[in-house]
Amino acid sequence: MSRRGALLRCLFLAAIAAATSAAAENNRVTRAGPPRGTLLIVGGGSMGGLWDVFLRLAGGNGSEIVVIPTAATTVDGEDAALGVLRARGAVRVTQLHTRDRTAADSEAFCAPLRTAKAVWITGGRQWRLTDAYLGTRVQRELEVVLARGGVIGGSSAGATIQGSYLVRGSPRDNRIMMSPGHEEGFGFLRASAIDQHVDTRGREEDLRPVLRAHPALLGVGLDEATAIIVRGDEAEVVGQGKVRFFAAPDSAALILRAGERFDLGERRPSPVVR
Repeated sequence: MSRRGALLRCLFLAAIAAATSAAAENNRVTRAGPPRGTLLIVGGGSMGGLWDVFLRLAGGNGSEIVVIPTAATTVDGEDAALGVLRARGAVRVTQLHTRDRTAADSEAFCAPLRTAKAVWITGGRQWRLTDAYLGTRVQRELEVVLARGGVIGGSSAGATIQGSYLVRGSPRDNRIMMSPGHEEGFGFLRASAIDQHVDTRGREEDLRPVLRAHPALLGVGLDEATAIIVRGDEAEVVGQGKVRFFAAPDSAALILRAGERFDLGERRPSPVVR
């Protein structure tokens, strides 16, 4: 074979290898987290430096960001989160809100999501999110944001909605952990139930009844000003407080702090890499 032929063959094989690697990355198998994209799941309260974490994950100040404030009691004008993000330098921030499921299912309403790099879901009551968006085009477009490598973040209700089982979903009282008719979340973190405000509201053991009723779930309890960054099946803890992982209904909580990682598929802390 000539030198030119050998070179062309090498280039051809390299191209195949690159395409195979990209295909494997795009279709990697995960047991809990999204195959592509990133989740930022925040336990409520003060965000502190977590806004900067969100912007970094989103790709910087020039990225298109959509804010969904629908969990709030009322949405009158722009949510405060838009001002906070703009004050930190974000220049392409859009609000998306409706309580009308017909609107939420329309192509025109969902247009901002189709070009968004990141989405932020604010706090409030998570049942308002499911009543407006569960099973609609909005939810499907959020899944597409992740599928193209984007970021979905949220705090308090915006954290719980990212799990598959919706705790505190009752429209009557947020102390009710299991509410028939409001038990399904968006499921970005599969086989999970996510609680928040754990440290400030004494919720350390509140997930136990849910896990006993649904033992296949992974319980995740987040302190305020604390979050997990989820990529694939790995969760990294960031922020000021603790995250409690409940691998089984009656097992001791596995408590992790900033910089520590948890294997969501194996349901155990990840080895420390030094």
